Amino acid sequence: MRTDEINKQQELIEMDRLFDRLFPICRSITGPGLRETLSILREYVPLDTLHVPTGTKVLDWEIPQEWRIRAGWLKGPDGRKIVDFSDSNLHVINYSEPVDEHFSLKELKPHLHTLPHLPDAIPYVISYYKRRWGFCLPYRVYETLPEGQYHAYIDSEFVHGELTMAHAILPGESEKEILISSYICHPSMANNELSGPIVAAFLYRRLAAWKNRRFTYRFVFVPETIGSISYLHHFGHEMKEKVHTGLVLTCLGGTGKNKEEIPLSYKYSRKEHAPIDEIVAHLFEKGVIEGNTRPFTPAFGSDERQYCSPGFNLPIGQMARMVYGWYEGYHNSLDTKEFMTIEALYRSVNEIENVLYAVELDGYYVNRHPYGEIKLDKHNLYPDMNGPSMRGKSNNTVVDGKTFLHRLLTMLNYADGEHTLREIAVRCSCSILDMKPIIRTLQEKNLLVGPFVEKRGISWYEQNGYI
Repeated sequence: MRTDEINKQQELIEMDRLFDRLFPICRSITGPGLRETLSILREYVPLDTLHVPTGTKVLDWEIPQEWRIRAGWLKGPDGRKIVDFSDSNLHVINYSEPVDEHFSLKELKPHLHTLPHLPDAIPYVISYYKRRWGFCLPYRVYETLPEGQYHAYIDSEFVHGELTMAHAILPGESEKEILISSYICHPSMANNELSGPIVAAFLYRRLAAWKNRRFTYRFVFVPETIGSISYLHHFGHEMKEKVHTGLVLTCLGGTGKNKEEIPLSYKYSRKEHAPIDEIVAHLFEKGVIEGNTRPFTPAFGSDERQYCSPGFNLPIGQMARMVYGWYEGYHNSLDTKEFMTIEALYRSVNEIENVLYAVELDGYYVNRHPYGEIKLDKHNLYPDMNGPSMRGKSNNTVVDGKTFLHRLLTMLNYADGEHTLREIAVRCSCSILDMKPIIRTLQEKNLLVGPFVEKRGISWYEQNGYI
């Protein structure tokens, strides 16, 4: 077996193990499950944990009391349990208040939640900011409930605690940052919960192994909405200065009805022309990665809504695969590992790593000898005899000599500090990743400077001694 195949199998096994450890945990926007999840993720990412006490004002919000649950069940008239929190943590409304009372079926029904169109599924129901209690159960069970007295028991409490979140900063050559953010607040669901943090954790490991990183990477793990709002409350103004671009990761698994692979789905940032927007659209268009795009909307989605709120307006997009709301298992017990698949997560890591590598390559370059065409043979970049038999030859083994020469000359001409590498790649009818050998060759010959985040015209290079 080849080394890359061995590495793939090992990574799949490790992802699978991490999933199995995280799936049973009852997560919420606060509480022990959230902290346990971060503790496990810390084995993969060197996270710094941040704690925001109950009652803290964060932007227009306030951190609620911490919720803790120990048990919950509903017994029927015959004394047998109909639902039990120990069987599935979806059986109790997330953030449910405690109860220990007997009710008639009529009194109980307003506290029972089902999905009639998915009779075998347990729905995921939350009530973070209004006190209520209740149970979630399959409709197939609900419709068979007999008349009589029911015993509802939920052992939970609300305490003055904290909201827990975490981040890790992976340094690069520049202080300019790329944000990778995912949420960690849903209980036992696969695609809608665990796909994001698992992909983020393994993406961190990939990027940490890169020999060089142009950008600094900020990995953020927070409970959705209130967590990203809390994070922005503490770091938002710093991020406005530092963040170059970034991604929110969510729903990165899933398979089609016939188990076919699902392509990536990208949601644009509010800016619509952020660096990540341009790069993802470019890679999709060139077929480097299979995917489709969605417009930005604040009406639904994940934490990109907070990062892209008008006061911050960060250049953050969202990457998904089987998008929230587009599949039967969304927010219910049908969202399983079998539906999500670990293989889909592995593909997501590979493809997002390619996206980030393209962001690293992109930027503004400058030809150090912009006055007239460079004498290429002087730098061993052109044959010293020109003729039909020579025009297809090149030291480059990736493309033929004619294509390589065309890309090289195009790069030198448009490397004026005014055109991005992506724009130059389009002129070369190739993807930005295809330009890597051109960049490497010209930099090794000391003919090219860059990349830079912002435009740098010829006059700037002359003034600073680059030319």
